[in-house]
Amino acid sequence: MNSSTTWDTPEALNIILFGETGVGKSSVINLLAGKPVARVSSDVEGCTLQSTKYTLSFRGAEVRVWDTVGLEEPTMGINGYLSAIEKAYMLIRELGNAGGVDLLLFCIRGSRITATTQGNYRLFHEVLCNKEVPIAVVVTNLEREVVMEDWWMRNEKYIEMYGIRSVGHACVTGVEEDDKYGKSKDTLQNLLLSQLSNKRRFLMQPEPWFARLLVGLGSFLHGKNPPKGEKMVRTLVKRCHMDGETARRLAGLLT
Repeated sequence: MNSSTTWDTPEALNIILFGETGVGKSSVINLLAGKPVARVSSDVEGCTLQSTKYTLSFRGAEVRVWDTVGLEEPTMGINGYLSAIEKAYMLIRELGNAGGVDLLLFCIRGSRITATTQGNYRLFHEVLCNKEVPIAVVVTNLEREVVMEDWWMRNEKYIEMYGIRSVGHACVTGVEEDDKYGKSKDTLQNLLLSQLSNKRRFLMQPEPWFARLLVGLGSFLHGKNPPKGEKMVRTLVKRCHMDGETARRLAGLLT
């Protein structure tokens, strides 16, 4: 696709951008926007599934991106699990109101694939989106690569070996002073624009979607079993501000 290509689309592309804290998700947002709109800091704190929504426009297309915190470790403790429940409920309500998800954008560093990388792929692709949403990979921190695409040529087989399947990729740098920054922006924008003609929007009713995610989150919980029954009801009322009837209905879906 030529970098000057523009699109005229009446409907925005809904994207979940995810990855560990510090992998460069904010730089990816700024690359897409063509200007600083997200604060860039490796020290930004957040819990799993906490998200910030950005609405971006470029080359005739509108893109809604939920910058979402992934797992920081392959498993989580009970406090992390309870916080993730609260953020998951907020995310699913927002996605439902926006009409669903078109694309997952998996942000990884240009380094080795870890158990946490695999865990994030499973959480978002398999658990949150039921393997029904295409996933693209954006590889960051490639300032030392003379030709950034060389990184993918060397590592594609290892990514596939770890079970990560994608419909496309972009190798980028988020450092504005790097002479490859302009190419990074074009490559990333082209990746997303290429999905406009392949949209397969995924949407579930909020309650079964949330219940499905709760069950999946439980598989990442280390050392304890997820709360059930009345304990889960109290958790949903307190953390998600649900009424008791809705909380009991959702808790019932987990048994």
